[in-house]
Amino acid sequence: MEKAVKLEEALELVKQLSLVDKVRLIEQVAPQIERELTMIQPKMRKSLRGLWRGSNISESDISEIREQMWGNFPREDV
Repeated sequence: MEKAVKLEEALELVKQLSLVDKVRLIEQVAPQIERELTMIQPKMRKSLRGLWRGSNISESDISEIREQMWGNFPREDV
């Protein structure tokens, strides 16, 4: 059975590593941390606020598209 290592003990060992080995350690640990975080955190949703800022959609464009979408509603064959 493996002994659990305390944070302080791990930090003392890390301090003894060369710079290159510290970078390698980070490269190996970071993906594991990301995987564990995705398991415990729900996916963050990106805010849609300001999504259309700067777009050139006019009221007439919206009206035209609305007419195309709803032009044949309600249909007889449904």
